[in-house]
Amino acid sequence: MKSNLASRRSFLKTTALGMMAASTATARSEEKIIGANDAVRVAFVGVANRGRQVINAFKNCPNMQIAGFADVDSETLNKTGETFAPEADRVKDFRAFLDRDDIDAIVIATPDHWHAWQTIESCKAGKDVYVEKPLSQTIYEGRMMVNAARKYKRVVQVGIHRRSGPLYQKLYNENILERIGKVTACNSGHCSNMYPDGIGRAKPTAPPATLDWDLWLGPRNQEYQENIAPYKFRWWGDYSSQIANNGVHFLDMMRWLLHEKGPTSVCAMGGKYIVNDDRTIPDTMIACFEFASGCLFEFHHYEASGNAIMATNEHGNPLGFFEMRGTQGTLFAYDNHYIIRPERPGQFQSKTPRAEWEDWHLEKSGTGNLEITDLHAQNFLDCIRSRELPNGDVEEGHLSTIMPHIANISLAVGQRLTWDPETERFTNSEEANSMLHYEYRAPWKLEL
Repeated sequence: MKSNLASRRSFLKTTALGMMAASTATARSEEKIIGANDAVRVAFVGVANRGRQVINAFKNCPNMQIAGFADVDSETLNKTGETFAPEADRVKDFRAFLDRDDIDAIVIATPDHWHAWQTIESCKAGKDVYVEKPLSQTIYEGRMMVNAARKYKRVVQVGIHRRSGPLYQKLYNENILERIGKVTACNSGHCSNMYPDGIGRAKPTAPPATLDWDLWLGPRNQEYQENIAPYKFRWWGDYSSQIANNGVHFLDMMRWLLHEKGPTSVCAMGGKYIVNDDRTIPDTMIACFEFASGCLFEFHHYEASGNAIMATNEHGNPLGFFEMRGTQGTLFAYDNHYIIRPERPGQFQSKTPRAEWEDWHLEKSGTGNLEITDLHAQNFLDCIRSRELPNGDVEEGHLSTIMPHIANISLAVGQRLTWDPETERFTNSEEANSMLHYEYRAPWKLEL
């Protein structure tokens, strides 16, 4: 089984690399070869909150040099610049970095609606790209990003950083399915009790003097409100959603460990039931994805209740970020700890034990999100030198990001939808297909 899986991974990587080699690239992308000991010069775009965390991760990697920072808020830009690299260039508009031959890579941690345009333009300029999750704001954008990476032979790493985590690498390489059996159900969720006021209510006002609101909006169009930027955009459907923001991590892990490409149907239910704020996403939502192999993924989005949705220990703490329920046992997985709880035979079945109890911890304590991000950043830098596909390659990021997008569309149309993962279209709703993208505000447009 393991040799077959290894052969499959080798085939997929060889195929994708062959596509990259066969495609047309800019002259610039073929000129520069970065040696093993050469510093990779990196510009960071979007440097608040998660952007600062990612800068910290890259700073822990050897042979990396910060070339510049870009942010549409001058206060954020200057604060981050002074903290991390006072000597590095600071610009409001990241396009200032695209024509610079002394910049090798762009790291994008802007709001989700900017990811596609900035990634594609960076690829066209011959830059390798690390782009935070979720990869895109629409399914059309995601496929365009994959096409750009292949056309211009760029390394594009998506911030689904758990793919670089030692525990998840162990589970994948050892093929956890051999120990827990056929998996028919997976479960994860995002829980945070934001009742009663959530992100609050606000009226349109003039933006702060430090913020270029027009540039923050880019392809979108909306008056400024203080409960949109800098971080609360994640509760506005035009810019993000919590199933995409947090859910994509665990949907990606489950899809990866089960070697699935994508679901064949989705049904989402929920709404804004109780939280009194300006959000345009639900405060309560359950999404269910069905796969042709015979497996259901369930994602719970609870923002009026914060208690764990999965099995807990004696202290009430959840046993994992996600669970995979197999015929032999159930896997509960964290970043630094997993448990396999053996199945107890049910009615009319032999009482023979079906699996062995496992309670496994990483030897190095404290390995969590930020350290995994360090490893993900290092993998990206290594692949800039080797030109191999990174752990969170853009194709994988796209396939996983499709899942929250189709769940949001199912909720919007109020319908169970059937999905073709090959054509990336719905087969039973043209209304749903009309939501695969939106019309960009001029002059912004996606072009390869």
